[in-house]
Amino acid sequence: MQAVSPTQNLNSSIIRPSKPRLNQLTRFAVRCVHRSDSVQFPNGVGSSRADWQSSCAILSSKVFSQDQGSGDKSTPPSASDHLAPAVNGHKTSIDLNLVPIDKNNKPQPPSPLPPQKPLTITDLSPAPMHGSQLRVAYQGVPGAYSEAAAGKAYPNCEAIPCDQFEVAFQAVELWIADRAVLPVENSLGGSIHRNYDLLLRHRLHIVGEVQLPVHHCLLALPGVRKEYLTRVISHPQALSQCEHTLTKLGLNVTREAVDDTAGAAEYIATNNLRDTAAIASARAAELYGLQVLADGIQDDSGNVTRFVMLAREPIIPRTDRPFKTSIVFAHDKGTSVLFKVLSAFAFRNISLTKIESRPHRNRPIRLVDDANVGTAKHFEYMFYVDFEASMAEVRAQNALAEVQEFTSFLRVLGSYPMDMTPWCPSRED
Repeated sequence: MQAVSPTQNLNSSIIRPSKPRLNQLTRFAVRCVHRSDSVQFPNGVGSSRADWQSSCAILSSKVFSQDQGSGDKSTPPSASDHLAPAVNGHKTSIDLNLVPIDKNNKPQPPSPLPPQKPLTITDLSPAPMHGSQLRVAYQGVPGAYSEAAAGKAYPNCEAIPCDQFEVAFQAVELWIADRAVLPVENSLGGSIHRNYDLLLRHRLHIVGEVQLPVHHCLLALPGVRKEYLTRVISHPQALSQCEHTLTKLGLNVTREAVDDTAGAAEYIATNNLRDTAAIASARAAELYGLQVLADGIQDDSGNVTRFVMLAREPIIPRTDRPFKTSIVFAHDKGTSVLFKVLSAFAFRNISLTKIESRPHRNRPIRLVDDANVGTAKHFEYMFYVDFEASMAEVRAQNALAEVQEFTSFLRVLGSYPMDMTPWCPSRED
């Protein structure tokens, strides 16, 4: 599948949420077509298939009554203004002939609908973890480690490659994808700051995490030997993770950064570069017809990358399994405030698994607040914190209430299950 480009001219029907339409099939027949999005009913309950059927039945009966009362049979009915997002982000396609027509083209009263099934927690929760029928965006091309992470997070999903990290965010926001799986830190290379900045600029929620062992290989065209190489290309993180091993191999050559590891392999194969090698996975070698010059060239055999799973809606926090919560905050009153913020977690015996600061920049950082309105603000530092507790726990709620007293900006990026699956440094492909 072709990667989504930020400059691609998308059809307006993709960008703007679609509405239920009322189409006049015949003089009295009304069809309700529900395309992709959903609605907020007067009672505040999100829509399900039964909700849509009930809503359309009420709507069509009103249109039928208006047609009968006015006597004007030529004016098509107008569209409803009740709109809201579909439950769990699933698309549905419903064509309902809600006003039956007899052989003489006479409208008949609609048959009564079966009683609605009450919504449950399952109806209001995100889609299950198995990933079936989910479209998952990732940065890179086929063969990238992000693709493998997407498959681990959502088995049997439809993986959608994107050429940039921000395109993956946009793909979820525009309903082109249901989820995104993006790297945030590596055990050797550290944090991927670009994605932390994007978490601030986009209104997506972290709904899970997955840890992927990284096994790097040195790839080149068939027949190429290491002594012929003048350049090694890969993602900046991959280059830093293999720096010492490349030196031990005698590859004191130019090292160039590109967008992703598999993209480096594809670039060599496409341009028939016989003086260039790529750092990528063994699967990338298979996909693009390259040979493996050296296997397992990462400096640490325990090299692992942590990915986060992003969705349009947050999940419901629970307490029956280990949860992690990610927050970002800012303050403008010096380091003493940071001590007070951290003590809010220490006093409640909440373990921090990550704390990192992002420095103030010369130009404003665009933030998205709770009203989904972008505002430009200057902060000396933005602090990212991960802690081991669920937002369903009272201690976590009290800790954040105290944190809010000392900060000028606070946002919960997500409260989600921790990845507890064991992993080993051995080759995973």
